[in-house]
Amino acid sequence: MDADALLRDLLAQERIAHLATLRQGAPMASMTLYLPAPDFSAFHVHVSRLAWHTQDMAADPRVALSIAQADDGRADPFTLMRVTIGGDAVQLPNEGAGFDSLKAAWLARFPEQAINFGLADFSFWRIAPREARFVAGFGRIHNLSAADLIEASRG
Repeated sequence: MDADALLRDLLAQERIAHLATLRQGAPMASMTLYLPAPDFSAFHVHVSRLAWHTQDMAADPRVALSIAQADDGRADPFTLMRVTIGGDAVQLPNEGAGFDSLKAAWLARFPEQAINFGLADFSFWRIAPREARFVAGFGRIHNLSAADLIEASRG
């Protein structure tokens, strides 16, 4: 399987990411759920303004999203696939057609998260990739631009 297909599978199968933000000038990473745009031009998170990572994104939009293949107990975990996407985050409005379609896609992926849409402190943030580093297994490393990510989305 080629690298683009492996990346597509990774982003489709995994649902958990680690979101790295800058907190008072120092890196901070936290677990979050994510939803990729179909063409990988954006990655969305639905987060509470009470969360540190949300406060951090509001102060400095530079973030990294790290997504890894789930540990399956193999002898060498370094052979697991992973991608880190560096980009800029922007908060999206909680209304309109764009919100409605994003909410529907989010709930299709995470039906148990419906409760969060009733809470006033949650909103979507769009992470626009600048670059990515995809490791398809030990020693199989691919440095990708935002345009490369979009190209990889085409199957």
